[in-house]
Amino acid sequence: MSIRIEPQENGVVEVVFGPAGELPVCTAADHSRLATIWGELAQEPAHRVILVRSEGKGFSAGGDMDLLQDMLAQEAVRQRVMREARAIVQGMMDCDLPVISAINGAAAGAGAAVALMADISIAAENAKLLDAHTRLGVAAGDHAAVIWPLLCGMAKAKYLLLTCAPVSGAEAERIGLVSLSVPPEQLLARAREIAARLAAGSRTALGHTKRSLNHWLRAAWPAFEHSLALEFLDFAGGDAREGVASFTEKRPPRFA
Repeated sequence: MSIRIEPQENGVVEVVFGPAGELPVCTAADHSRLATIWGELAQEPAHRVILVRSEGKGFSAGGDMDLLQDMLAQEAVRQRVMREARAIVQGMMDCDLPVISAINGAAAGAGAAVALMADISIAAENAKLLDAHTRLGVAAGDHAAVIWPLLCGMAKAKYLLLTCAPVSGAEAERIGLVSLSVPPEQLLARAREIAARLAAGSRTALGHTKRSLNHWLRAAWPAFEHSLALEFLDFAGGDAREGVASFTEKRPPRFA
């Protein structure tokens, strides 16, 4: 996918996933970029709020097939992607600027991580949020253990992560998985309205409030580290090879 940075005059900086008209998928280069972008944007004094949106027909469908195949085949790639997955979550958590996500269409994989690690998540009512790790034969490890139980409770988190059931934007708001859901045609305007309101606020007060609240996430960090390690351990196993093959061949997986 393409990742474009668009600073606005009001202090909001927009991170735009593309290309337009397509469903963005995360290449190896994109994954590396998402691991560093949050700290870089926070270092710019003119930036006060980060708004992540997509100009594609969905938010992001997660990793592309080349990246998944490389992870199956090479330990060095698995180790690198694991470090980057940790850096994406930690980077969003430690970034002192408020991060807002405007979620249109599908959000899965790394796309779901960015969408739900945002401080304020706004989903179109017809958006589709999905964590399909277990469908691929690997643990749900790239962000879910640290944030899903806090957002929607343990019972819902276990149900959604174990079954890979998709959740609409409207349902995600009902169960607390996202902050707000709005009609699709209002998504970008609503996200920009909230971003502008925050950009007009105290950068220090907002940053310190975010930092304080995120100690709830830091308390869950051991669970996140464990889940991340298990995910990439699983990528070295036979179930992951079958899961990726079944996805490519558009058939149900046949796990041993």
